[in-house]
Amino acid sequence: MASETSTQAVDVRPPEPSPAKRKKLKECFEYGNRIAAQENFDYAADIYTECVVGDPGNAIYLQAFLGNLKKKYNNNKKGKSFSFFKLAPLRSAIKKALQKKDWVNIFKYGAEALKINPWDTTVLTALSEACEQCDFQETQLIYLKTALDANPKDVEMCRRCAKTLADLGMYDQAIAMWHKVEQLRPNDPDASRNIANLAVEKTIAGGGYDEGTGESRRKVEAAGGEVARGGEPLSKKERLEVEIKRQPKNLPLYYELAEIYVREENYTKAEDLLKRGFDATQDVGAKEKLEDVQLRRLRVELGKAEAEYRAKPDERSQQKLNAARKALWAKELEVYKDRVERFPNNQAFRFELGVRYQLNGLYEDAIKQYQAAQSDPRRKGVCLLNLGQCFEKIGQHRLAMKHYEQAVQEIADRDSDNKKRALYSAAVLAYRLRAFQQAEQFASALAAMDYSYKNIGQLLDKIGEKLEQQRARVAAQAGEEEPIEVELPPGQDED
Repeated sequence: MASETSTQAVDVRPPEPSPAKRKKLKECFEYGNRIAAQENFDYAADIYTECVVGDPGNAIYLQAFLGNLKKKYNNNKKGKSFSFFKLAPLRSAIKKALQKKDWVNIFKYGAEALKINPWDTTVLTALSEACEQCDFQETQLIYLKTALDANPKDVEMCRRCAKTLADLGMYDQAIAMWHKVEQLRPNDPDASRNIANLAVEKTIAGGGYDEGTGESRRKVEAAGGEVARGGEPLSKKERLEVEIKRQPKNLPLYYELAEIYVREENYTKAEDLLKRGFDATQDVGAKEKLEDVQLRRLRVELGKAEAEYRAKPDERSQQKLNAARKALWAKELEVYKDRVERFPNNQAFRFELGVRYQLNGLYEDAIKQYQAAQSDPRRKGVCLLNLGQCFEKIGQHRLAMKHYEQAVQEIADRDSDNKKRALYSAAVLAYRLRAFQQAEQFASALAAMDYSYKNIGQLLDKIGEKLEQQRARVAAQAGEEEPIEVELPPGQDED
């Protein structure tokens, strides 16, 4: 009897994250993005894990988590070496959780397993099933597509993808997936039947007609029976607007509608909506959502300006690029100043504010923020590096050199980008300070890591020339003379 109880299905579903938890996960996600940008993949994976386990239905968190892992393994489609043996205990735990319908632990064990091999189809299939049971259709599709990426000829995975795409109303993609099933398994009766059915459903969905009555099916399904003028059904966006008018202080409604606008890249509407939400509630979380959308819009505009400049590098596109950069940096400075004021003990915000001060040329203000932020051991090395750059900009060269030396010691080798930056900055400043032996030490260490980094080869040549000149001067000052060639008498030639 006891054994029956131990294996009984419990159907444990993850709870909906509270507003406080959502805020914490969002901060965690932003920090993970910064770490991932530094190519510290292992640390970023640990941070993203907290996000995908804490909110397993969030497609944005999951895409970042998997994208980071694919970069870590250079998209090798097999993950860590000998992953099969390392995955065995986690697969066993996932299998037991599936039997118990313990979806919470499937997300937990699944995330850990994907850190070993993000293309493991057994784990991805289990995670997709958990998403299906918890109605997380967007993340379910991501897991299925990742599994299909690992094994494009898996017919069963194609079927699952097709079904999920149809459930999400993505009829064209669903039909394309069933066509792929046909290619992999010719004359498959399910494929041809589903293609025909989906073609009908697509027509019905597009026209809004019910198969039996010809009446608007979406009208019948519209939330709360809401219908637009003329009997047309309300779209999801329209229904959310109606609900917001009914519940003007219900922020999750604002967030859901704003996310739709952001996916459509309609940032103006998203910003206007979130401003309404903040005005109605004065909630700090709503203000941060608004700021995030504003920053996202400015980053998109900067990306477009960069692409335009690469395509046609003329004066006009250069001015546009500079203007886009300045607009983003100014807004980021405004946002992080506000966040540091609200959360003075958050060293991550202090570091980001320091970066924005530095980008805007406010080096003394940046120094204050970096000095506070370096108390966090996770970013101490980068803070020392950035402090060195700021001190160098204000003419404090000895202080700058001291911080570069400390940064070289503090930054781990796995953080190769920042390690190279620190070595290069130290080498260049030492050269300018005429400390050529010290410059040679830093430059040689950098060349050993990456000889193609910037102009390190030329810098080493210049340092070598200066050292030769120094040695020549020292020799001259010591009274050393050039040896004189003497003609020896016959029969006394040198051996």
